[in-house]
This record gives sequence, structure tokens and C-alpha cells, in this order.
Amino acid sequence: MGDVQNWQLNRKMKYPYEEKRPRRQVAYVFDTNKCIACQTCTVACKTTWTSGRGQENMFWNNVETKPYGFYPKAWDVKLLNKLGSQKWGGTTYKGKTVFESAPFGERAQGYLPEQSEYAHPNIGEDEVSGVVDKGAFFQGIHNVWMFYLARICNHCTYPACLAACPRKAIYKREEDGVVLVDQSRCRGYKECVKACPYKKSFYNMVTRTSEKCIACYPLLEKGEQPRCVQTCIGKIRLQGWLSKPQAVNPDNPIDYIVHVKQVALPLYPQFGLEPNVYYVPPINVPREFLLQMFGPRVDKAIELYRQVKADKKLLAAFLLFGNTPKIITRFEAAAKEAIGYNDKGDEVVRVPYTEPFFQRPLFDSKHQVYRHNTA
Repeated sequence: MGDVQNWQLNRKMKYPYEEKRPRRQVAYVFDTNKCIACQTCTVACKTTWTSGRGQENMFWNNVETKPYGFYPKAWDVKLLNKLGSQKWGGTTYKGKTVFESAPFGERAQGYLPEQSEYAHPNIGEDEVSGVVDKGAFFQGIHNVWMFYLARICNHCTYPACLAACPRKAIYKREEDGVVLVDQSRCRGYKECVKACPYKKSFYNMVTRTSEKCIACYPLLEKGEQPRCVQTCIGKIRLQGWLSKPQAVNPDNPIDYIVHVKQVALPLYPQFGLEPNVYYVPPINVPREFLLQMFGPRVDKAIELYRQVKADKKLLAAFLLFGNTPKIITRFEAAAKEAIGYNDKGDEVVRVPYTEPFFQRPLFDSKHQVYRHNTA
């Protein structure tokens, strides 16, 4: 075990391999406040990548209803219990990661789900926390809550699946940070399934090999965002490239949201994998729940999100979500519009801060008819 720097934990941690970040890192931002759990992303991913034999239980993308939704069942609760105390001192994690708490002879703390735990992908769907009392009515604050959590492979900086594989069949691409499985080397030992704390590595019982989300890298290589991002109805997703912590570019929308403003946070950073899918926390969920899920920066993130209209550049970054299939590497907060550019410097999207509104006159003099407005 060597020491590597994990910026999400604000400290060094133990990892089986030396620190080596890719030239650029694929990353995503998901806005949980806008997700409607329509599952369009899930269907798009399923029909594109996992419609074959042996892939029936594979959902490289899924959307869970928190607090009671899981796929596989109780995936996070089980590992959180194994980790034990997860204390933070300010923004520095004082507890143990999955690598530092690994049992003797293993490289990562984990567990192998039972097959039955994959049988209910929609468990807990639309179930709220708490009970609506008889005679209760809305008074401006909800007494019960839930939110939708869209999940894919995090293409972690320090992947547990990669660390645990005895065949070295899992690797991280230097050019974009995508984590892939070399099918020719995989022997189906399921160590990656056991080690991944997010349970996004799957075992194919027909091919007897492991499979996982590939970040739609054929699209990435063409300068286009993945299928789950392009098809998102709620426009909650943005994919791009995250710079190294010491080389942050504030004109990169992903960098600006994640590094500069820190309004989007990693999921369970205490696991220690430095995941590269970042979430804007839901604003109407109890703080204690969010602290465990997204870490100590959650209060600041929610405060900034609530005031997003007061920050022109942050608003411009959020307006880019879902408005182009192209990958945006640079953006500009112009006077009236948010403008996005690709890595060649070409403009790929332009979104107004305020949608134009047109009201027809009540009487159309040209056609001599009345047009009744409903606005």
C-alpha cells in the first residue's frame, strides 16, 4: 500500500498503486433537484449496451428513490456499516477508507451481493421518509421527503475494482480516465463486484466475465456526451473533463461547478475512491442525511445553489445542461446568454438567461379575428 493524495478527503490515503492521474478525467455533474425519475437515461443505456444474454440484471445506469431505494438492495447501507465511524474534522476525513479498513489479505473492504439482491431494481420507488399524519396539510415545509439519485459508474481516480482485480484485467485509460475491463484477461473471479462500493461492476453469468459502464467512450472520442446525458429529459446532467486539482480552469464548466464553486459534490467521498460523478445535493432533505452522503461541504453547496441567479457565471454553467450533445470544454457568461465551446474553440451552444416571451394581440388586424390570450 502506497500513499496517494485524495483531494476530496483533504489528505493522503492508502492505495495499492502509486498516484497517477490521467491526462484528462471524464467527469459528470448531476443536479438531483431536477431529476424526475423518468428512467429515460436507464432505458437509453440499457438498450444501447446491456440488452444481451447474461445482462438481464445489469443496469449500468439506474435511478433510485432515496432513502429507501437501492440497486442492488442496500448497497450503500451494508458498506457504511462495515466502515464504522466516518468522522470529519472540518473538510478533512478522519475515518478509514475502504482501502484502509480492508481485512487482512484483501485490498478493499467490500461485500459480494447475493443474486436475490439484484431482483428488485425499483425497490423503494417513490417511497417517502416519514408518515403523513391524518388531517395534515401543506404549510410551506414538507414533513416527509424523498429524492431521486441517478447513478452510473464513477470512473474513480482510485478505483476499488481495479485495485482488487487479481488478473489486472481492469485499467484506467490515460487519455480520458475511463475505467474499462479487458475481457480477454478477465476470468470472472468477481473481486471487482465485491470491491466496488457503488456496486457498478456486474458479473455476466453467460460469458463468465465482469462488465461495467464504459462512459460511452466511442461518443467521447467524437467529442459527444454519453447516451445517458444526451437523452436526459430533465436536463440534469453535464459531462465534460475535470482538471487536476492543481490545474483548475475556471472557464471549464465542470471545473467551475466542482472545483471553484464546489456546488456539486462526490457521492460518499469517505469511501476513498475519489469518484468523478458529482451531485448538486437536494435542498429539501435533512442535513444529517446529506452530510453522510455528500460530506461536510454540503451546507455551502446548498446555499450557493439557492442563490444561483445571483451568480451570473454559475447560472451560465448550469444553463449548459442538456442543451447540446457536444462536450463543452470552455464556457462564457455573456451579457444575455451562456455560450459553450468545444475543445477546438468552436461554439456549440448558446442559451439565453431568460426565455423569450411573445404575447399575441387580442385582435389580429391582418386577419380580422380575435386571438384570446390565456397568459
